[in-house]
Amino acid sequence: MYDGEVSATRPGTGTGARTDVGTRTDAGIPSGTDGVPRRSDDVEVIDPEQLEAYFVLTEAVSLLQHQVEQQLRAEGGLSYVQFQLLARLAEADGPLTMTQLADGVVYSRSGLTYQAGLLEKAGLITRGPSADDERATLVTITDSGRALVDRVLPGHIQVTRLLFDPLTDDDLHHLGEIMTRVRDHMRARPPRSAASRKHRS
Repeated sequence: MYDGEVSATRPGTGTGARTDVGTRTDAGIPSGTDGVPRRSDDVEVIDPEQLEAYFVLTEAVSLLQHQVEQQLRAEGGLSYVQFQLLARLAEADGPLTMTQLADGVVYSRSGLTYQAGLLEKAGLITRGPSADDERATLVTITDSGRALVDRVLPGHIQVTRLLFDPLTDDDLHHLGEIMTRVRDHMRARPPRSAASRKHRS
C-alpha cells in the first residue's frame, strides 16, 4: 500500500481563453492553419487529452519508482541504478563492458562510472581491462553481489505487483507494445543538449 509520502499536483488546464490567432480546436485551444494546437506566439502546445495522459504516466512512474527505491534501500542498501547494474550482470553469461551496461541504463556515463566504483568498493563487482579491447573495461559480478541480488529480488518483485495487479493479460500486452514504441522513439532522438548545440550552430 502506498504510504502517501509522495504527492503529485496537477496544474489547471483551463481552456477557452480568447485569442486572435488561428482557429479553435474542440478543446478550446487555438490551432494554426495546419491544425496543430498553438499559443498566440505560434509555439506548439499539447491538448488537454495529451496533457492528462502525460500527468497520469509521470505520476504512476513516480509512485512506482518511489516504492522501488524504498525497498532497495531498506533491504539491500542500494540505489535503483546500482540494482540495475547488478541485475544486468547477474543475468549475463559473463562479464559486460561499461558500454554494454550503459546501453540499458538511463544515466550519465560519468555517473555510471561513479556508481560502479561504489559497487566495486563494496565488493559487489570487479572491474578490469579487456583482453580483446584495451579501451574497454570489463565488469564482473562477485559472489557477494549475486547474493545481494538474490536477497532483494523477492521484495523487488513484490513491489512490481503495484504495476501489474490492476492489469489484465490483454492490458499488459498492449502496455508493453505502447511503451516499447514510446521508448524506441525517445531513444532515437538526440539528447536535448545535442539538439540545442546543433540549433545554435
